[in-house]
Amino acid sequence: MADRIYPGADERSLEGGWTLLLTESGRYSHPSEIDGHAARLSAPVPGTVAQALAAAGLFDPSAPQPLHGKDAWYFRSLAGEAPGPAILRFEGLATIAEIFVNGVQAFTSESMFEAHDLPIEITGSDELAICFRALQPHLDKRGPRARWRPQMMDHQGLRLIRTTLLGHMPGWCPSIHPIGPWRPVKLIRPADITLSDLRLTADLDENGSGILDVSYTSDDLGADARIACGGHEAPLRRDADGIWRGRLDIPGIAAWWPRTHGKPNLHDAEIVSGPLRLSIGPVGFRRITVERGADGHDFALRVNGEPVFCRGAVWTSADIVSLPGTAERYAPWLAKAAEANMNMIRIGGTMAYETADFFRLCDRLGLMVWQDFMFANYDYPVGDPAFAAHVEREAREFLASVQGTPSLAVLCGGSEIYQQAAMMGLPAGTWKGPLTEEILPRVSATLRPDVPYVANSPCGGAMPFSPNAGVTHYYGVGAYCRPLEDARRANVRFAAECLAFAHVPQQETLDRHLPVAPVHYPRWKARVPRDRGASWDFEDIRDHYLRELYGQDPARLRRENPAFYLALSRAVTAEIVTETFAEWRRPGSSCNGALVWTFQDLLPGPGWGIVDSTGEPKPVWHALKRAFRPVNVVFTDEGTNGLDVHVLNEGSRPLTASLSVSCLRDGRQQVVAGGRNLTLPARGAVSIPCTDLFGAFFDTTYAFRFGPPSHDVTVARLVDETSGNLLAEAFHFPLGRAAAWHEAQISADLVDEDEDWLLELRTDRLAQSVHVAVEGYRADDDWFHLAPGHVKRVRLLPRAATTRDQKPTGSVTQLGTPATLHF
Repeated sequence: MADRIYPGADERSLEGGWTLLLTESGRYSHPSEIDGHAARLSAPVPGTVAQALAAAGLFDPSAPQPLHGKDAWYFRSLAGEAPGPAILRFEGLATIAEIFVNGVQAFTSESMFEAHDLPIEITGSDELAICFRALQPHLDKRGPRARWRPQMMDHQGLRLIRTTLLGHMPGWCPSIHPIGPWRPVKLIRPADITLSDLRLTADLDENGSGILDVSYTSDDLGADARIACGGHEAPLRRDADGIWRGRLDIPGIAAWWPRTHGKPNLHDAEIVSGPLRLSIGPVGFRRITVERGADGHDFALRVNGEPVFCRGAVWTSADIVSLPGTAERYAPWLAKAAEANMNMIRIGGTMAYETADFFRLCDRLGLMVWQDFMFANYDYPVGDPAFAAHVEREAREFLASVQGTPSLAVLCGGSEIYQQAAMMGLPAGTWKGPLTEEILPRVSATLRPDVPYVANSPCGGAMPFSPNAGVTHYYGVGAYCRPLEDARRANVRFAAECLAFAHVPQQETLDRHLPVAPVHYPRWKARVPRDRGASWDFEDIRDHYLRELYGQDPARLRRENPAFYLALSRAVTAEIVTETFAEWRRPGSSCNGALVWTFQDLLPGPGWGIVDSTGEPKPVWHALKRAFRPVNVVFTDEGTNGLDVHVLNEGSRPLTASLSVSCLRDGRQQVVAGGRNLTLPARGAVSIPCTDLFGAFFDTTYAFRFGPPSHDVTVARLVDETSGNLLAEAFHFPLGRAAAWHEAQISADLVDEDEDWLLELRTDRLAQSVHVAVEGYRADDDWFHLAPGHVKRVRLLPRAATTRDQKPTGSVTQLGTPATLHF
């Protein structure tokens, strides 16, 4: 285990100089057997075999060849390194890896999720070799009998090996097998000080004081060692067991908040001894608790005593080929999560652990992380002492790497283990076991006592997958084709994943990366996610709701008007998430949080991701950005109870705003209107029947049907009274969206303001799902409804290669009419 810290050490990553030789399984048992003239590829480290092959033009990620039947040999010379003692640190080897130094096998790594320190004596002419043995023979080995066999993975033997399921889930992700030194290989020359078993916990008490607990083992620091943070210090003292311990209380510390509810404050923390100042931060102080509600079935997070509606998405990977772990690779993705008003990212048990850099970025961005341990669906053999030891080492090493990070908000024993067994008719005593009920909660409580632990996702109801208790994976709206009203009927408490659809990317992405006929072309269909063995895929699900929401026949549209079909496909999932989150965020909802499946695609195409694999937000991302606003206005159709408008203020300050609601005939003629000036407290919300604003009865939802309908759209606007800025809008379609299609006349003016380009849009009547496409720029809002009588300002964000003097040119389109406005 790599559990030691070497302050002042000469530490560098061995990135360059690696070569790769791919051979048949078992062809060579020792590096001395390999012909020195055998053709080798240059290989990136950290990196993967697939990455090296792709760089050489020998691997196509869109049509991957199997790699788990090959041995992969990595070589690097240490010639020229200064002689002397050193540490070789292997931070992650995927997966069965034999390490040779100067032709002698030093050790074997059996887990992708464990790091290793190898003490060596550098001579100046050393040779390093790593053989990643073919995984297939290990997959074929027999292990303890499994009580259930999940079908979503391509091999049952994966339950016996500690490796990621990425690359092994046909229909979910491309079959790119993760092989190689996927995390850095480092050469460390220690200085005079060594720390081991560093433990760090940052917490916040109910009085607002920060509490920093630190412990470590070391014979090298002086007796004057102390903790320093936030302008305060406390001594560290050595106990009888030889462990140094200290506790620092910091009154009135600026707390860490998720970005939707406050500022994510961070503080530098240090161990100080004489002239030495060892950074162990930054850290954040926050208090996270779980409330179960009056009936004991809730799952609601409170942060620093305040209820937080958690929203975001499930992370897949920054790059399925290379599995990167640096801040530079994470930053563009996490910045888009923050921009979309998310406050939580979930790393599911089917993925891979991300590095400390991921969490440090989430710390700064105010993004909470729901972290599954990497276990999913299988009946894992924890009765095997060797396997159980790997589980414990893996969990300890991961948690040790993210100590003090305030973004880590929930720890979970894995994904769909309980659900898988329960759906096969097995009793709870079968699927609840030591892995999720004993080993992982024990390690979690030891290393991150400040983080709530959940045994499995989903769990908590009469069945693990019952949405009305605990944590659920909710696909009533979505895969199960339930009506949108099911989002309320299901009484969802917390959806750790939900709302999976084959989201269509922007046309520019398709033109560049998938220029084929939608649906009918095999390359298109290969990018559509599906559950293995199912007779339907997630494009079928999207088409179901296209018909439900717009009354159009998707099969006919695909044949006769494919451009309109794609436009409707983009719009429909945006509308679904808008309505569903309006339901879940309204005051009185049973729901305390929901995370969309998934955050990013792994290949360009109509995948689950709300951001495509190139990093471009899809239309649904823009809808979620609006639905996730901390200050928001939303509608819910209450049938014969009328239309309710809900105003939400999650901020830390009171809100003074003007609310207006207008019902429009033909998308432009005001039939009835009303409004109210509101003052909402911090973290406040209010629900108002629209008839209260109108001052009299009006059939806003067209539920009573007394005569012909009088309007086709209702618009709510929330305006800040101080600045006059529009805070949020909401739209309701009592007759359905297709009945409110109009050939609106949109005008666009380009404005140069403070070195930013803005597009000012006006319309004479309602325009639905307006799309702004600009060469060299990205609109900060897109696929939005445009109401008459007001100016909509869209900021145009320059892309990386765009210079300031490049005046934006582009087009504006709307749903329901082929008319295009060019500017």
